Amino acid sequence: MASGIFALLDDITVLLDDIASMSKVAAGKTSAILGDDLAVNAEKASGFSTSREIPVLWAITKGSFLNKVIILPLAFLLSAFLPSVITIVLIAGGLYFAYEGVEKIVHFFLGHNHESSKEITADMNEAQLLEYEKSKIKSAIITDFILSVEIIVIALSTVMNERLVVQIGVVSVIAILATVGVYGVVALIVRMDEAGFYLIRKSKNQNGLLPKTGWALVNSLPYVIRALAVIGTLALVLVAGGIFAHNINVFHDFLPQLPVLLSEFILGLLIGLAAVLLFQTGSFLYKKIRN
Repeated sequence: MASGIFALLDDITVLLDDIASMSKVAAGKTSAILGDDLAVNAEKASGFSTSREIPVLWAITKGSFLNKVIILPLAFLLSAFLPSVITIVLIAGGLYFAYEGVEKIVHFFLGHNHESSKEITADMNEAQLLEYEKSKIKSAIITDFILSVEIIVIALSTVMNERLVVQIGVVSVIAILATVGVYGVVALIVRMDEAGFYLIRKSKNQNGLLPKTGWALVNSLPYVIRALAVIGTLALVLVAGGIFAHNINVFHDFLPQLPVLLSEFILGLLIGLAAVLLFQTGSFLYKKIRN
């Protein structure tokens, strides 16, 4: 009886060790997408009044958890019965990332505003503010769903040859970390200015270290948001290139003379540019036909 219990404990220990080690690998594979997820949600959770930032972020977080609850069972079913679909979903997500990343780059250099949604203005009434808030939350949850699909699929692709229980453990850990970690950091970012003002108010000596730190936090927030947006955009293109290079045979040896990261970034950039041109051409022809 005792030997059976010890054998069971040993099996559990081995299983947890496998999950922990594979989770590290999966986390590394999904880190770039997590960076973009962080950048996107930091932007979408900012711009509200101080009293609404955390409620908005909490609403997005709950939506993110619901997304994971929907996606995880479907991913495990596909892995068990239609594993080839995982690769197709992965490549489709790569196309989306390449398109999104390159579109942002094109809009930046052409001087157009990528965001088409309206911003908060001083003349908005309470109903309009509520509607704006709902639209931002909905947009963030939809974006989170797409990013969550890719995070889960990429994590799953790293453990496809492992036992089902290891797959479930690893992907579930990544899904939880992706939500708690990303939205926890976003909460800290969007409250940077409040933390800064708190330090300024509490300091008796306005020339001391605390108020200087406070003003640094307040003034750096817009730059942090912008930096995250740039990093997130570059990460989208890089992740897309990596997906294509690892899952499409013809791209396995793309620009072998260059460092891997650079070759994958160029690959994502070229495919993203082709996707943007194709979409813009199709949109232009569709409008011509309709008119």
